Amino acid sequence: MTTPLPATPFADPAPARSLERAAAALTAHGFAVEILDDVAAARTRVKELIPEGAGVFTGASETLRLSGIDEDINTGGRYRAIKPRALAMDRATQMDEIRRLLAGPDVVVGSVAAVTETGSLVVASGSGSQLPSYSGGAARAIWIVGAQKVVADLPAALRRVEEHCLPLESARTQAAHGWPSAVNRLLILNAEHQPGRGTVLLLREAIGF
Repeated sequence: MTTPLPATPFADPAPARSLERAAAALTAHGFAVEILDDVAAARTRVKELIPEGAGVFTGASETLRLSGIDEDINTGGRYRAIKPRALAMDRATQMDEIRRLLAGPDVVVGSVAAVTETGSLVVASGSGSQLPSYSGGAARAIWIVGAQKVVADLPAALRRVEEHCLPLESARTQAAHGWPSAVNRLLILNAEHQPGRGTVLLLREAIGF
């Protein structure tokens, strides 16, 4: 029997004023931002934002899994889902094709480890597979973000990654795969070069890590 991990301050949903500050700063930095009440609203909005038939890649994310958005995209039949296709390909002979598929989809959907009230998104990754599409490879990016991920600034965001996200993700990968996780790659998005390319759906409730 595993011992539950202790709660941290980074697990509590940020107050409405923090979400509003983060949304205003992200908007000023070229991101499209919407504050939504809950996961159900996010599922509906994602469907509205992505045209039927688009090639969509979902980054590994507890937020997507818990919300049902991962299942909507990858098993719903509405889109050309990239992840199931990539998982079915031969890693020994088709790695270049897999890499290209993941790097340049029509749309990438995922989450982030933290959002700052100063208008930055912070993504931590073990493999880095989602980072090319997040950073600019995808034509459009959509991030669904629980209210507990909003922090004051970049130093707080990096503490959230190390003190909160990493222990939880390590516990998950240990149970699922038999090894701990690591922050091997870190992506900080301070602004969107193409205004409106990146959409952040900020939820008033907590979900994911």
